[in-house]
Formats: sequence, C-alpha cells, structure tokens
Amino acid sequence: MTTTQPLRIGTRGSPLALAQAHETRDRLIAAHPHLAAPGAIEIVILKTTGDRIQDRTLAEAGGKGLFTKELEEALFDGRADLAVHSMKDVPTQLPDGLEIATLLPREDPRDAFFSRTGCALADLPPGAVVGTAGLRRQAQVLELRPDLTIFPLRGNVQTRLSKLDAGEVDATLLALAGLRRLGLTDRITTILEPDTMLPAVAQGAIGIEIRSADDATRALIAPLNCAATATRVTAERALLAALDGSCRTPIAALATLDGEALSLRVKVLSNDGRRVFHAARSGTAGDAATMGADAGAEIKAQLPADFFTTP
Repeated sequence: MTTTQPLRIGTRGSPLALAQAHETRDRLIAAHPHLAAPGAIEIVILKTTGDRIQDRTLAEAGGKGLFTKELEEALFDGRADLAVHSMKDVPTQLPDGLEIATLLPREDPRDAFFSRTGCALADLPPGAVVGTAGLRRQAQVLELRPDLTIFPLRGNVQTRLSKLDAGEVDATLLALAGLRRLGLTDRITTILEPDTMLPAVAQGAIGIEIRSADDATRALIAPLNCAATATRVTAERALLAALDGSCRTPIAALATLDGEALSLRVKVLSNDGRRVFHAARSGTAGDAATMGADAGAEIKAQLPADFFTTP
C-alpha cells in the first residue's frame, strides 16, 4: 500500500458480509480520522466458492475454507490489503504468509430460533420441518427433538427467512450476531441459550486477515483488536484444531471470560444427535490455547474409531 493507493478491504458480497466490512471501515476511520477522506478506503467485493454453491451443504462441498479462499487469493495478488471474515468460517490452518491479525469485539454468539407458528423448538409438533444446512445445529436439534425433520436450507439470512415465510420449512435457526448486524432481531421467535444450543466455534467474531509481511496494514488495524475476543476465540479455535474439525463434524464450543477467569464448554455430536461427547475447562486468559487443545484431546480420546465416518 502506498500513500496514493486506497486501503482495500476484501469482503464477500452478502448483506451480512458487507455489514461486517462496513463495521471494519467505520472502526478504522474512528481510529485514524484521515481515512475518512474520499477514496482513502475501498471495499473490494469478491464472490467465494461458498457463495456459488447453493445446491448442497457445505459439508458435501468440502467444508471450511469455501468462504475464504478467494479473499485470500486477493490478499496474495495485491487486490486487497485486508480481508474481513466471520471467524466461524475460517479454517484453523491459514496459508503461509497470511494471518488473522485483529479480532473485532465479539457480538452475542448465541443462536436465534424462528418459527412460522411462533412455537419454540420444544413446542414444535412431531415431524415439523426445521431448515438448517449446518451439521452443528442439525445434530443439536435432533439431540433434543429426534422426532423432527431436518431440511438442508442454504443461502444468506434474507434468503433463509424468505423460505421460512414461503412455508418451505416450519422453523429455522440463525446466528444472533448476524441478525443484530443486519437489524433483523424483531423477527426472532426466541433466543436459544447455550445449554440448549451451544454455538459454533468463534460464532459472532469478526477477524481481519492480512499478509504477514504487511507491517503498514498491521499498524492500521492494531487499535481495532479486542483482547477479550482474542482470548475466547483462541481457546475455541485451539479446540477445533485439536479435533481436526471442519464443517463435516458437528462441533460446538463457547469460551466465556470474567476478568481473567476463562471457562470453556465443548460438545461434539454425531450427525443424528444420538452420540454426544462433552468437555469443559476452567483457567485464566493466558491458558486459552492450552485449555482448548487439552479439551480437544480429551474428546478425541473418547471418540470411537468410526465416529467421523458414520452418522
């Protein structure tokens, strides 16, 4: 990046991705008022493989990385100086030469539940159709209500809600963080507490990826980093890395931070929700990576040999 070139923010083009890119832009301007000048920041919209695939679930299409690959290519070839990601979509292993350098303050990580009839998850009639393409949500719904029917529902927030309105499904689930960023919380039937629906790893967190050698961009985004979010996400992603987790495995986790006291809850399920494995850790913020890796090792030791190849 030179003094005559804008700071280029790479992002997907969905309404939620753009809202996250705009939040990043606004935080950059607040930290560096000179970036408010016309043309100082440019938002570069890219279509990812995950956006193109709408006829099958992400697990069937190849798992994590489908929403980051093209953004990372734009970093490598210089079309973007930073890429904005939903951290739940980011693989634990990044390409050499790239890194997540900053995490914005995390939004509420819980899931929101929607139904056409206003029924809560526990009150849906037997056989009701719940639309979700995510294996984590599918497995936890079936764990609680094995009598329900799961329909793979893909698309952005607006698309999923329109399919609910059209009667294609009786209910669906979405991340509360995205709904808040889009101003769509008024439609929520109920918010699911972690005891009912444990969130995805890093759900609600926005990460900023840069080229590791780009010290100028690193300095610009440094004031945006939220230390508490970084601690929580570190614990959750260390757990994911220890399990070699992907979109093919229902893995749920949530780290909470109270001062320096860090707690981590983990749940790994079979796709049908019939087999469930739990782990929990408590420690301090400095123990985040160790806690996540240790919890992952505990669960991995419990898993049957066929766990990743059967429902």
